[in-house]
Amino acid sequence: MKDYKLPSICLIVSTREIPEKLEMALKSGIRWIQYREKDLSRREILDYAFKTRKITKQYDALLTINDYVDIAIAVQADGVHLGQDDLPIEAAKRIFPGIIGISTHNLDEAIEAQKKGANYIGFGPIFHTTTKKDALNPIGYDILSFVCKELEIPVLAIGGIKKQHLQDLKKIGCKYLAVSSGILSGEVKRNVEDFLKFFQ
Repeated sequence: MKDYKLPSICLIVSTREIPEKLEMALKSGIRWIQYREKDLSRREILDYAFKTRKITKQYDALLTINDYVDIAIAVQADGVHLGQDDLPIEAAKRIFPGIIGISTHNLDEAIEAQKKGANYIGFGPIFHTTTKKDALNPIGYDILSFVCKELEIPVLAIGGIKKQHLQDLKKIGCKYLAVSSGILSGEVKRNVEDFLKFFQ
């Protein structure tokens, strides 16, 4: 399996954050963007994915497309992030040469993802989140800590992560985060700076 050097913070953006908040985050030091959009047509998502790819290239930042392997291929994204009900990892690997991550919610899913060749997993929700309408119950620190120790691939903590959690997440051995509103709500530049103090 190809070894990818991933930045510690993956910022998840939707269409409403493009281009203003996206550019502000990149200017402030974010170097990994995941474009996630659930409410638009595939054609509209493709258009915004092209715009996001153009902007991320200007900042030498990684771009991951959520859910859609075909769109990731079309815009020459660096990665694709799959859900449990999306294209299976082994099928995605046959057609997509880049980084493949998958959302997981328990230890069994996490181990299975590693076995099948995922380059990283998203693990959560760690805390309560309003970003996803169908979010599961929060997992908390203990299980996250255990999964981080058990897996050899990067484990991205996701779900409701705010500034006040960063010190404790670092203490339990978490090295990677996937964040949305924790950075995009309020002053983006200041939020990025605060996150980067703990996760560079």
